[in-house]
Amino acid sequence: MQVCIIGLGRMGGNIARRLMAAGHECVVYDRDAKAVAEVVKDGATGLKNLSEVAGALKPPRVAWVMLPAGKPTEETVQALGQAFGKGDIVVDGGNSYYRDDIRRAKALSERGVGYADVGTSGGVWGLERGYCIMAGGTKETFERIEPLLKTLAPGSGDIPRTKRGKDADPRAEQGYIHAGPVGAGHFVKMVHNGIEYGLMQAYAEGFDILKNRAREGVPQDERFDLNLADIAEVWRRGSVVSSWLLDLTAQALAGDPKLEEFKGAVADSGEGRWTLEAAIETATPANVLAAALFTRFRSREEHSFAEQILSAMRFGFGGHVEVKSQG
Repeated sequence: MQVCIIGLGRMGGNIARRLMAAGHECVVYDRDAKAVAEVVKDGATGLKNLSEVAGALKPPRVAWVMLPAGKPTEETVQALGQAFGKGDIVVDGGNSYYRDDIRRAKALSERGVGYADVGTSGGVWGLERGYCIMAGGTKETFERIEPLLKTLAPGSGDIPRTKRGKDADPRAEQGYIHAGPVGAGHFVKMVHNGIEYGLMQAYAEGFDILKNRAREGVPQDERFDLNLADIAEVWRRGSVVSSWLLDLTAQALAGDPKLEEFKGAVADSGEGRWTLEAAIETATPANVLAAALFTRFRSREEHSFAEQILSAMRFGFGGHVEVKSQG
């Protein structure tokens, strides 16, 4: 299947590579010509301008936008909407606000252009591990892009199968779902990222407690100078708190036990805030997620070892670099 990938940053380039490895034809564009050149080396057709996208694709066209939420995505979707026609599809694979998806889909539908919001989780490891896919859009749009989603998804792998009903959608255990109409994909991904905040915060606070047990204020016979790297490693082996986030924490601590590379100024990319807004709208308690988000705000003013752990995890799964300024 032919597709244009727009945005070749931490995830976009590897999405193109994973698709091409499975035989899909990728046309690629990024404002950074060097990023385009790198993916072209792996078999993609590179473009110099966004205006070239429509002409480079055979109708019905599919363009996959992998850009930061907000203005970059908004401008790109609008440009594609003007260039595309009936039967073409625009996919937003970033972390856009689900209400923006609904608005964009309505605008594009006036020209007969389809729209899919595809929540994509996998970070910088997606090329190797695959991506967890949560797609929103009409049934017809979903089925059109499903070959791409199936390729990007990790498949069932060696994860033990869940005992599910006979009517359960088999695609879920392959790593991708049709979450619902436009907006549903990014809504599910939004809550996914809100949960991620909470999980990361729990690990961060736990390791901070372990580290601080060596402080002078603790009674001498209760003072433990604990090896955090060993603890993280042993917890990966059979513990009920094992996870990929813990894997990344163990790797970070093994390389730098004091995490001196990370200062602990932890950014938030929007999804945590939107998740809390959704919780407020339905009066749904979300104490842990709220506390995790507010801790990220505080981390930009003062830092603890817990925030260094958070920074290390964010860099591990997504290549996120710490914010350089406060606020």
